[in-house]
Amino acid sequence: MTKVKSFLKNYKTMLLLILAMIIGAVCGLIFKEDAMIVKPLGDLFLNLMFVIIVPLVFLTISLAVAKVKHPKRLGKIMGSTVVIFLITSVIAVIIGFVSTYFVNLVDTGDTSAIKELFDGEVASDTDLNFLERTVQLISVDDFTGLLSKENVVALLVCALIVGFAMRMSGEKAEPLLKVMESAHSVVFNFIKITMYYAPIGIGCYFAAYVGSFGASIATGFLKVAILYALVALAYYVIVYSLYAFISGGGKGVKVWWKNVLPSTFTALATCSSAACIPINIDSAKKMNVSEDVADTTISLATNLHQDGSMIGSVFKIMFLVCLFGTNISNPGTVAQILVTALVASVLISAVPIGGGTISEMVIISMMGYPVAALPVLTMIATVIDAPATMLNAVGDTSCSLLVSRVVDGKDWVTESHDNKKILEAEIKEKPKNSKKK
Repeated sequence: MTKVKSFLKNYKTMLLLILAMIIGAVCGLIFKEDAMIVKPLGDLFLNLMFVIIVPLVFLTISLAVAKVKHPKRLGKIMGSTVVIFLITSVIAVIIGFVSTYFVNLVDTGDTSAIKELFDGEVASDTDLNFLERTVQLISVDDFTGLLSKENVVALLVCALIVGFAMRMSGEKAEPLLKVMESAHSVVFNFIKITMYYAPIGIGCYFAAYVGSFGASIATGFLKVAILYALVALAYYVIVYSLYAFISGGGKGVKVWWKNVLPSTFTALATCSSAACIPINIDSAKKMNVSEDVADTTISLATNLHQDGSMIGSVFKIMFLVCLFGTNISNPGTVAQILVTALVASVLISAVPIGGGTISEMVIISMMGYPVAALPVLTMIATVIDAPATMLNAVGDTSCSLLVSRVVDGKDWVTESHDNKKILEAEIKEKPKNSKKK
């Protein structure tokens, strides 16, 4: 009974949203275009989310930069960790793209009808060169432009600058920091209150979509859930086994599979990467990862490295690509998708509160889609949440193995780290002893 209560507590929001999507889909199939009558109730949820986006982005990013504390520098460990995070993140994004490139995630037929439903055309700036598009994306020519949800990337850049400016101001910025922390708490609770209405809003939106486009869009979300689960399972078994082999050969693979299951089941049971931190560290140490590598790498990885979110961002983008009929045969568009997925996933990692919403708005802005598509990405995030969390958590432990290979050498799996520390301590003591003689 206790386990059932724990499960319901951890998955309550997700289960309610999935239930709302199912009810909405059934209503859409039954009432067809008449289901559009409930679309205003979905618009209400969307408007509440739009209202909070600007303060959420500004306060969250500014505070994240202003409050950051430099961890103890561990030289080679830190450097190796950052490089491995970058490499494995790129691999995750590429695998996510390849696994969706040849799959039509959603078949909606007439894309012009979709654009009309979303009350906006997909952005098209064909007359602008790459540099002009970049400047237009990251900046605005008037302060009031920052207060628009249409310019979320420019707002993000401004928030970063404000955060660094507050750090430079030191103690003088403390009063402003306290005010912003208070405002951020209010914003977070605003979102919390709004999410009580989310099942109704999402359900009504889903009913309107299915009613307008039939079962194709509902099938699309089901297809995403199944395909993501299969990709996550393949990534979990194949890629992490490969990382373990690169780290420690056959012995690395053996210790990996002997100790990784507790993290896996904890992630699936709690749907929280943070809840897996102590278990990940314990599992890494049982794999013979040294204490300093395990503590540093896994702590950083929880905030900065999330394989599941990387792949999930690609799925979100590719769903919109199919939904709006975007042509991705151009190499530039492919590069845009990969970069957008990386940037959006980093935001999820770096911003624990509200990071998902910010990430999804960045996807919409960087890809040039109408902001009314936000609920679509929320639905995708819901149906892939459990397997994505599993990859996020297990990937942290995997990184600790790769860092051990770089820091402690190829024999890290079998060597005694405690003896190594004792030997280093004895070497340091020798000069002192020799002086006494």
